Amino acid sequence: MRTQFLKFPLLVSLFLLSLAIAACEEDTEDSEKASEIGFSVAFSSNRNGNNDIFTMNADGTNLTRLTNNPEDDDLPSWSPDGRRIAFQSTRNGNREIYVMNADGFSQRNLTNNPGNDFSPDWSPDGRQIVFASNRDGSYNIYKMNADGSNPIQLTNNQGRNGTPAWSPDGRQIAFYSDRDGNREVYVMNADGSNQRNLTNNPSAQDGVPTWFPDGRQIAFISSRNGRNEVFVMNADGSNQKNLTNNPSSQDGVAAWSPDGKWIAFHSNRNGNYEIYAIATNGSTLINLTNNEADDLYPDWQPFSQNAAQ
Repeated sequence: MRTQFLKFPLLVSLFLLSLAIAACEEDTEDSEKASEIGFSVAFSSNRNGNNDIFTMNADGTNLTRLTNNPEDDDLPSWSPDGRRIAFQSTRNGNREIYVMNADGFSQRNLTNNPGNDFSPDWSPDGRQIVFASNRDGSYNIYKMNADGSNPIQLTNNQGRNGTPAWSPDGRQIAFYSDRDGNREVYVMNADGSNQRNLTNNPSAQDGVPTWFPDGRQIAFISSRNGRNEVFVMNADGSNQKNLTNNPSSQDGVAAWSPDGKWIAFHSNRNGNYEIYAIATNGSTLINLTNNEADDLYPDWQPFSQNAAQ
């Protein structure tokens, strides 16, 4: 009896050790796969208390904290040349669009407006930034010059419009809108004309679009299966399909890698929010951050570190 009693904690210890070894092997495997991606990632994390902007290589190396203030900095967006990062911040009380150099220096407010300005995205030539704002009462889409001058309103309705994303050819802007009751993914010409619904799914909430590098597809977030998941569709709205297929968690804010092989997104599938990358065909899933804090809003640097070497 005493021998059996002693065996039980030993078996438990061995079981826990095997789980730890398996987790370590999985982390190592993820790191090896991630090192092959070659692109750096900007993201927001509360690992130091509040949300700040960080960058790292896809395998987790070269982690760099870019912002450091007691308010929240979120939704980083790389400029097309990789030299600057636009982001939203509440450091002045309301949400404003800021820009900084890729190393975190020269942080400056672009919008300077008492309304809430958020969700910046660069035009492909780097000359303009599109963003969402409630400066005129309703949440609409605006664009401005990259220095913050000449803001122009592109949408004008009483619904909520947000998360704009410029197409790779610069001719269109995708965004979400709830003007018809639920959130759908829309697209419009870069001057605000020809606004049209792409998802047409009144039973769900669809949003946060991001373009495939050649402009032929759009990834977006949808709740049509009960929880937020990453979907992909053709740029005309056809052939909508679920990429992550994980109804037990919340997936959000997808970003296509510059080579089109990976989609980064955040997910709480392991308890807290982490940054993941999934192959475009859904075959491979990699955890990029592995941190106890919440890591959110990934965006890929627009050129490969491997190619630069």
